[in-house]
Amino acid sequence: MYSKEESAILRKKFWTALGRHLSSKPSAEGLKVNWLNYKTGIKHLYFRMDVIKKEAYIGIELHHPDEGIRELFFEQFLELKSYLHSILEEEWIWDKEYYQEDANKIISRIFTSKTGLTIFNQDHWPELINYMAPRMRKLDEFWSDAKYSFDALK
Repeated sequence: MYSKEESAILRKKFWTALGRHLSSKPSAEGLKVNWLNYKTGIKHLYFRMDVIKKEAYIGIELHHPDEGIRELFFEQFLELKSYLHSILEEEWIWDKEYYQEDANKIISRIFTSKTGLTIFNQDHWPELINYMAPRMRKLDEFWSDAKYSFDALK
């Protein structure tokens, strides 16, 4: 078991390693991008990566506080579902109403996860990076085309 400080240090080291790995890769549009804090350009719409306990997570999250607007965004993503999956080369889980306990709110999310991996085992880091990095780049590739479909919803 790690102390709170040791845990924070390991987390920081992992995210720094992932950030370094991704930093050499330009966006689909050839631009420099902060992959760990990806900017979609739309308020309340996020691309997230996380490792919680023994599970790696990457997904699209819709946090709009207005349920109706959040639903419109989710429906727009549903219209693009086959395109998204073709870019990702895999199918993700679609969760229209997910209760986010830590924030005490409902969000919508489209995600994938892989169990059995943890930040606290540095031997897992290459597999975590190889799991997250290509999916984040594929989300960027999808978004470079799909973001225009959301202009009317801004």
